[in-house]
Amino acid sequence: MLDVQLPPAASGLAAALVAGLLIGLERGWSARDRAEGARVAGLRTFSLIGLTGGVLASLPEALGGLPLAGGAVGLSLLLAVSYRESVRAERDLSATSAVAALLTYALGALAASGHALPALAAAVVAAVLLDYKSTLHGWLRLVEQGELRAGLQLLVLSVVVLPLLPDAGYGPDGVLNPYKLWWAVVLLAGLSLAGHAAMRFSGPERGLLWTGVLGGLASSTAATLALARDARRDSALLAPALAGALAASGMMSVRIVVIAAVLRPALALQVAPPLLGAGALLFATAAWHWRRRGRAPAASPPARMAPFDLGTVLGFGALLAGVALAVAFAKSAFGDAGVYAISALSGLVDVDPVVVSLARLHASDADGAGVPATGIALAALASLVTKTALAITAGSGPFARRLAAAYAIAALGAMALYAAR
Repeated sequence: MLDVQLPPAASGLAAALVAGLLIGLERGWSARDRAEGARVAGLRTFSLIGLTGGVLASLPEALGGLPLAGGAVGLSLLLAVSYRESVRAERDLSATSAVAALLTYALGALAASGHALPALAAAVVAAVLLDYKSTLHGWLRLVEQGELRAGLQLLVLSVVVLPLLPDAGYGPDGVLNPYKLWWAVVLLAGLSLAGHAAMRFSGPERGLLWTGVLGGLASSTAATLALARDARRDSALLAPALAGALAASGMMSVRIVVIAAVLRPALALQVAPPLLGAGALLFATAAWHWRRRGRAPAASPPARMAPFDLGTVLGFGALLAGVALAVAFAKSAFGDAGVYAISALSGLVDVDPVVVSLARLHASDADGAGVPATGIALAALASLVTKTALAITAGSGPFARRLAAAYAIAALGAMALYAAR
């Protein structure tokens, strides 16, 4: 067989032509119903634009970048005139095809400059984005302003703020590491936003069970409070509300293990058996209550499952730093007993800061993961106490009793697994 290889210049020009063909194929197909000559640019024009960029980029280096720059200016003028006439004739303000033509020209030049694979990959991505116009616009209509703001804030926190923070320890025993504290804030904020998005896009017709399962990703306490109120408002909702509340606490166990695994894998191995065992018992009890439900009306997501805002994130960061300092102080002043006391007290409010603080504080301890694992277990138990109290005050008597019984079974199972590890 002959081993035929194209010269580098020919390969670059071929890639430039293919890039133009890919984008032109989509643009030509989208305007296929228009009469011949009524389209500003189609398959042939985009192919020629890509090839033109490749040819001008392949000219001798002695000419410099003037030919390529001149071609870009000329193409821009041509596209500007075409866009003006298109607006006059069809009242179509879309500049997508003009921008796609400029991109095709740039990709043709990139391909001929020795970067054929990135140019072709970018052309494929551009063609997909152009083809998915209706789908992308449909997604935009689904997104609410608060969700868009929360997503943008999360990007600012993770892409802009996080890289600027120093990765060094401050305070007693260096427990205040701005980079690691903020990274934990980003992780937990991302979990909350994911829980909110999953719950909203699953639709309220999924009922109270989905409210608990998906709400548990954001805040199992908030989900339990909302479901307790539903059960008190309508006794017919007792079984599905119980199923949702128990599933929310089961998701809390899973969330704790995930956070521990990201921050300190050795700690996750210690806490996974009791927490996942308790979570399995909670899920099983939730399934039992769900099977006993009647025909209950669908539930709307609770108001507290709204996406986070900047004030919430900053407040959580402050709480995280406060818990870290409290744990460090308790450890130095009272030893392990102080850590356990702070963990239990903090768990009454929020279990996530305890998990983060214990994972970081004991990351280099010689005693392994025993002390932080016990502290996390105490915080999880304290969280169940808080949710039981909320069920008693906000829910009905049967709801509170059955929820407390299920929590007791899960806690006993977790303690048995913890003792056996």
